[in-house]
Amino acid sequence: MQRYDDRIAVVTGASSGIGRQVAVDLAARGATVVGLARREAMLADLRPHLQRSSPRSNVFVCDVADVDTLQARLAAVEETHGRIDVLVNNAGINLPTPVGEGLTNLAVFAEMMATNYDAVVAGTLAVLPGMLRRRSGIVVNVSSDSSRAPEPRDGGYAASKAAVSAFTESVAHEIAGRGVHVHVLYPAWVPTAMGTAGNGAPPPKLVRRTEVQVSHLMLERIGRSRIDIDAAWLPKLAVLARTVLPGAYQRSMRRFSDRS
Repeated sequence: MQRYDDRIAVVTGASSGIGRQVAVDLAARGATVVGLARREAMLADLRPHLQRSSPRSNVFVCDVADVDTLQARLAAVEETHGRIDVLVNNAGINLPTPVGEGLTNLAVFAEMMATNYDAVVAGTLAVLPGMLRRRSGIVVNVSSDSSRAPEPRDGGYAASKAAVSAFTESVAHEIAGRGVHVHVLYPAWVPTAMGTAGNGAPPPKLVRRTEVQVSHLMLERIGRSRIDIDAAWLPKLAVLARTVLPGAYQRSMRRFSDRS
């Protein structure tokens, strides 16, 4: 089991789901963890779980969509602890965007981009200078398999996550060989509050994962040369299918719209 002793780690969206599990696991593996999220009561519940194994860990209320506040909070962590060794940009929201029903409210798209993408960029840019100076650090940006296989009625979320993937890969290539590792995590389908928000049936077992499984996989894989961290292999076939069998792929995806 990979240890993170004496590392300073920040996890956004730490109050629930994957973010909470990653924060707890990082603390158990020796890191000093700073958890950021919007929901104060849930953060207060998280704090003792972190401090039980990592006494210097703490939590702070922060809406990552307010990128100025996010960057100020990250700067405060660096001032308090001297550095940030690991940043997990996990915070995200998913709102349906069924354009076929006459959706014209651009605010829905802007809200998702602000939380899912703008915050990822702001967080990454805030910690990279220090990491590059030290020639050491890890950034994990959480994407979604929806970015590789967008489903009907979900264009806003898929687009925001596709932007995360493209940004992360570009940055990873740019700074390769300078001691800093930047990863994009594809967590598959996880039964979190966001993952189960829709009314549809859960996906096949091959693409289902738990928070514990995703967290363990991520913490074992980060810090290596590979950019992508895939919790499930099946969604990767969508990329191949859309190229080799485009007609069949399109018919398959459009069934999601027919069932809506």
